Amino acid sequence: MQKRAYLLIIASGILWGTIGIFVRGLYGLGFSPLQVVSLRVFSAAVIMLVYLLFTRPELLKIRFRDFPYFVGTGILSLAFFNLCYFITIRETSIAIAVTLLYTAPAFVAVLSRIFFRESLGAKKLFSLGLTLAGCAFVTGYLPELGNSPSISLPWLLTGLGAGFGYALYSIFGKAATKKYHILTIIAYTFIFASLALLPLSNFENSGGAFSMGSFWIYLAGMGFFPSVLAYLLYTKGLEEVESSRAAIVATIEPVVGTLVGFFFFREVLSGWQLAGVLLILAAVVLIQEQK
Repeated sequence: MQKRAYLLIIASGILWGTIGIFVRGLYGLGFSPLQVVSLRVFSAAVIMLVYLLFTRPELLKIRFRDFPYFVGTGILSLAFFNLCYFITIRETSIAIAVTLLYTAPAFVAVLSRIFFRESLGAKKLFSLGLTLAGCAFVTGYLPELGNSPSISLPWLLTGLGAGFGYALYSIFGKAATKKYHILTIIAYTFIFASLALLPLSNFENSGGAFSMGSFWIYLAGMGFFPSVLAYLLYTKGLEEVESSRAAIVATIEPVVGTLVGFFFFREVLSGWQLAGVLLILAAVVLIQEQK
C-alpha cells in the first residue's frame, strides 16, 4: 500500500511540474500573477463542483466547525503559495521558481514535528539537507564556491514564501484526511481559495483574451492536470505516508519543471544549477524506505 502511495505522490509532482507551460501561456495573453492564480483555483473549483454534483453530492457536506481546515488548505496554503510561486516564475525562471518551492520539505518536517509528533530521523534529516543544498545551488547563493546569485533578494523571498505556503497544505491536508474524503478536501480547497482571490482580481481589461481559443485551452489544462488531478493524487498519497516524507518525495516536481523550462522555453541552467537539481532528485530516491 505504501509503495502505491509513493507512486501517487510522484505522479502528482510530475503534474505540478508542468504548470509553467500554462502559467507562461497566460502571461503571454496579458494576465497578471494574481489573475493567473485566480483563474487556476476557480477553474479547478468549477471542475470539482460539477464532478461531485453529478456523481457524489453527499461529499459536498462539511461542518461549519471544520472550516479552519479549508481556510488552511485553500487560503493560507493554495492561494498564498501560488501567488508567491507565479510571481517568482515571472521574475526569474521556471527552474528557479519550482526549485525554491521545494524548500517546503524543510518547513513540513519542522511543522510535522510540532503538530503531529513525527520523528526526525537521520535519514530524513539527511534528505532535507540534500534538498536545501540543491536549492542553494540552483539559486546561486553559494559565494564561497565562486558563483554569484542568479536571483535578487525580493524574488528569493517570494520563492521561499511559496515553499512555506506549500508546506502548509501537507499539514492542514493531513489533519483533514481524518474527517473528510479526499474529494471533499480538494473541492473545498479550491472553493475557499477562489472566494479569497476572485474579489481581488480585476478582469475588466482582459475581455479580449477570453475570446481566444488558446485561453480556454490553457485554462482547462491548468485547472485539471496540475491542479485537480495533481492534488487528488497527492492527498490520496497522504493517507498512507507521513506528511514530511510525502513532501520530500514530491520534489520530483523541480526536475520536471526544469525540463519544461528547457524544452519549452529554452531556459538554460548552469553547471551548479544542474547539480542542485540532481541533489534534489537524490533526496527523492533516498527518502523512500525499502522493506
